Amino acid sequence: MKINDVLLRQMVSDLSLDKPFVKGKNLPIRNCWHFCTDGNAVDRLFDDDQDFRDGMNRVFIVRRDFSVIILAFCLMDTHVHFILYGAFEECNKFMHKFVQLTSRHIWFRHAERKKLWRLPISHQFIDNDFYLKVAICYVIKNAPVAGLPFNALDYPWSGNPLYFRRMGYWNSLLTPVTGIGATDGPDVVQGPTAFLQRATDVVTAGTEAVLGRLAGTAIIGESLKEMSQRKVKALLKTKTEITEDVLVIDGIVHPGEYVAWEIVERIFKTHKSFNRFMCISKEEDVENRGGSISRLSIPIQEMRQYRNEICKELYGVESIRTLSAKERLKLAKVIRSRYNSSLKQIARVCGLVYEEVKDMI
Repeated sequence: MKINDVLLRQMVSDLSLDKPFVKGKNLPIRNCWHFCTDGNAVDRLFDDDQDFRDGMNRVFIVRRDFSVIILAFCLMDTHVHFILYGAFEECNKFMHKFVQLTSRHIWFRHAERKKLWRLPISHQFIDNDFYLKVAICYVIKNAPVAGLPFNALDYPWSGNPLYFRRMGYWNSLLTPVTGIGATDGPDVVQGPTAFLQRATDVVTAGTEAVLGRLAGTAIIGESLKEMSQRKVKALLKTKTEITEDVLVIDGIVHPGEYVAWEIVERIFKTHKSFNRFMCISKEEDVENRGGSISRLSIPIQEMRQYRNEICKELYGVESIRTLSAKERLKLAKVIRSRYNSSLKQIARVCGLVYEEVKDMI
């Protein structure tokens, strides 16, 4: 990621990256924040892979308008997390703009107007280097903790696959997208092996190889600079003219273009330190600082499947979008009677506000 020199020097100072490490002593941190949206306020932010793809590109688009640096982020289907560096006003505006554009996307694509209107956005001030490491690892681990079937470092809708990858080896994937498309042809080998080989070729051969053909395989990436403006605007869902030399893979702007993964590696200093914090960081470490953690007894994707089945059984439809508040409350009561799950999760999957219905479910 390219960072303005003035902002970079300020960040190095604010994150205490220019200070010597002293064992047992926490270093002070300034202008660093953990932002997240309330996962209990809406039943869903992203419906499918296309929503997630557009959401990833939206992060790139919104960041261009604000003086913020993204250290880590994770898009979950009901909420989002960002670790941001910058003045609070800028970071706060960034989050509200992202939510605003996401709400507009939901309106245009799913005909749900003002779905994210007044969606609660919370933040934590990060005051020392120890908690910064804990917060980054918490964001990275969010998907598997919520029961999603992903290794934390391979969750596709995040910046997770960027950190501490060893260049030149087959697992040094340049992108979190797990299905880079290939043009049909006699020399194109399909499947995971071909994908990993193409990723290796990109690492070893460099950017020129990304934009060309690799040993008979298909083009796997291109630059926004090489696209027509019509294609760029359609891809990124924006009216802004963008001519930057930015890598796009499988229709997604590569997260390495806007996530400061190099800075994160400087924060942890070594692979060993990073792995240690990935192991020792706990949900309670964030929750005690005012975070919003939901302990789920059943993976939320599985619970949604049960919800849809019960919804069809009760009302003859598989979606809660057309249900009234009274019907959603009845649905929640039936789910609770059949499954051992937290009230927060039940309220979430039924599109109810937990604080309003916790005594009625």
